[in-house]
Amino acid sequence: YNTLLNSLSHELRTPIATIIGAADNLQNFNTKLSDSNRHDLVNEISKASFRLNQQVENLLNMSRIESGFIQPKKDWCDVVELLHDNVKRIEENTGRRNIHIQADPAIPLFKLDTGMMEQVIYNLLYNSTQYTPAGSPITLRAKCYADVLEIVVEDNGPGFPPAEIGYVFDKFYRLKNTKAGGTGLGLSIVKGFTEAHSGTINVENIPAGGARFTIHIPAETSYLNNLKNE
Repeated sequence: YNTLLNSLSHELRTPIATIIGAADNLQNFNTKLSDSNRHDLVNEISKASFRLNQQVENLLNMSRIESGFIQPKKDWCDVVELLHDNVKRIEENTGRRNIHIQADPAIPLFKLDTGMMEQVIYNLLYNSTQYTPAGSPITLRAKCYADVLEIVVEDNGPGFPPAEIGYVFDKFYRLKNTKAGGTGLGLSIVKGFTEAHSGTINVENIPAGGARFTIHIPAETSYLNNLKNE
């Protein structure tokens, strides 16, 4: 319990300290700073704010899941657009430029909770960026099988230790000897939001190296032309 509180405290205090320090420098030494220095300080505040917001969002989402009353608000969702939006967010927030999308442009619309699914895909991509080298490719795929949506995220990083792979979706679980930060909630939220859609998620190590997450979600589908005629 104390270890958990210490971890949460660290993950919240670190970005707060960065924001306070950078803001103080801007306030106290603004006239003495070069444009480059000011830009760097503003960038520090932006990155720390994103990290802080992400941790708070994870805590709130976990609270929603544990309440047992989480109910997806489903509407028609363009999955291809959802994939591209998430990749753009990851690129902006992490600087990664090597995420490859593989999806049939003619994939149907799915009735999903877009907000939840956005968080699912984002958390999976973000997890991959934290455990793979900067130049390592990440693949994001989407397919439709009858009325089931399949989403796959895979990388060619180190994968998961066999003794730990069964715990990756556990709340607050973090891999031993990892240097990656975080509260250990990201993948728990992925599982909770997926199951809220009556879906399943599986993780496996790829024989050639890396990890693969596979999601299957049963959902009502419609092609755009059919939807326009409804």
